[in-house]
Amino acid sequence: MLGENHSLNNDFPEYKEVISTLSKNDDRFAEKAKKYNDLDKEIRVLELKDAPIDDESMHQMKHDRAVLKDLIYQRLLSETK
Repeated sequence: MLGENHSLNNDFPEYKEVISTLSKNDDRFAEKAKKYNDLDKEIRVLELKDAPIDDESMHQMKHDRAVLKDLIYQRLLSETK
């Protein structure tokens, strides 16, 4: 679905507290979370404007978002074990 919000808190509501704690206490996590959320927002804006960029660039942005999301998810899992 175009323009769908994939922010970390939206996609991982069960980890909302962990995301908040890590964002405050771990600069590296905070940087990755910010980069992920910024990239997600940029993708949503482009999708709502009928993606005024080429398909390959959009695909790369979505790929980068997925890679970041996986890294962040792995970190969230390691914090809750």
